[in-house]
Amino acid sequence: MVKKLKQMEFNKTELKVLKSLNTPQKIQSFLNNLRFRFEKKDTYNSPRKILKDKKAHCFDGALLAAAVLWINGEKPLLLDLKVEEGKGDVDHVVVLFKRFDKWGAISKTNHAVLRYREPVYKSVRELAMSYFHEYFINNGEKTLRSFSRPFDLSKFGTEWLTSEKDLYYIVEALDNSPHTQILSNKQIKNLRKADKIEIKAGEIVEYKP
Repeated sequence: MVKKLKQMEFNKTELKVLKSLNTPQKIQSFLNNLRFRFEKKDTYNSPRKILKDKKAHCFDGALLAAAVLWINGEKPLLLDLKVEEGKGDVDHVVVLFKRFDKWGAISKTNHAVLRYREPVYKSVRELAMSYFHEYFINNGEKTLRSFSRPFDLSKFGTEWLTSEKDLYYIVEALDNSPHTQILSNKQIKNLRKADKIEIKAGEIVEYKP
């Protein structure tokens, strides 16, 4: 499959860029240098379109990072972090990778905290929980409620890598995939809100609309 990707999907210029990003650290730095994609209506773009536009939101960034890992011989695995509905918060998607038998994550975000995770986590659950404390809305309510199993993009073939069409079908499949609940109702009722200084720190963004 990796050989097919290199020969069939991306052109030589694109491949030169993608193959040069041969570590999670390099991939993360590349994502950080992409401007954040602000839209009135979300679109879900292929890695080719992201490279062309040089802009990405969290799902775009996850797809691009997954494509790079796949091209360089690793599985393209997404992790969906799902929030409580009706609170005005949004889900976040990161890319999983493993080093020395430990999990890490690559993340495109406009915020200061929901970012890269070093590969030091024994399990996907442990990694997902590293995002829990900082995942809150403007009034301090903590909103993270579940996380997906590792979601393998290779099952969608290779069309998504260079498609000019919106990739909502992948978003929908990820959203409907099995998720693990983090909290019981009693735990939710007893959550403490983030402190004012934490809320203030959470307002820091890298790019403004």
